[in-house]
Amino acid sequence: MKVEDFLAHAIQLESEAAMRFGQLADAMATNGNAKVSKLFRRLSDYSRLHLADAKARAGFRDVPQLHANEFVWPDLESPESAAIWGADPFIGREEALNIALQAEVAGLDYYQSVHDTTDDPETKILAKEFAHEERDHVAELRKWIAAHAAGDALPVDP
Repeated sequence: MKVEDFLAHAIQLESEAAMRFGQLADAMATNGNAKVSKLFRRLSDYSRLHLADAKARAGFRDVPQLHANEFVWPDLESPESAAIWGADPFIGREEALNIALQAEVAGLDYYQSVHDTTDDPETKILAKEFAHEERDHVAELRKWIAAHAAGDALPVDP
């Protein structure tokens, strides 16, 4: 994968992730679950930071403007698009956390797969950096899920 194609995909992936995590944050706030809402807002913010980074790196390149049907994803939509039904305001904390974990793991797997399969050295470096960021998000979510399963209070600032 050429670096321009990687960046086009990363921009789309992070844009959709920011939107979906924002929807989950809003749903949790509506449902009175402020702590999980805060986590999802943080994940949305992380995706926005990733998006800004991808856009900055794309700024001087000729990044293709792809239509929805031109993106090549492992599934039907971008890997980090959390299941839209997760925005149901009555969703439980455990289910919401697992939806977020699935999205972050899918994002990590996507970036790792690009890293593992590309022959382009610049793409390999960027994919490794993006995978590292996703690994941090996965670890944070697993910490919250373990706290929830143990009946512990969720850390507000993990």
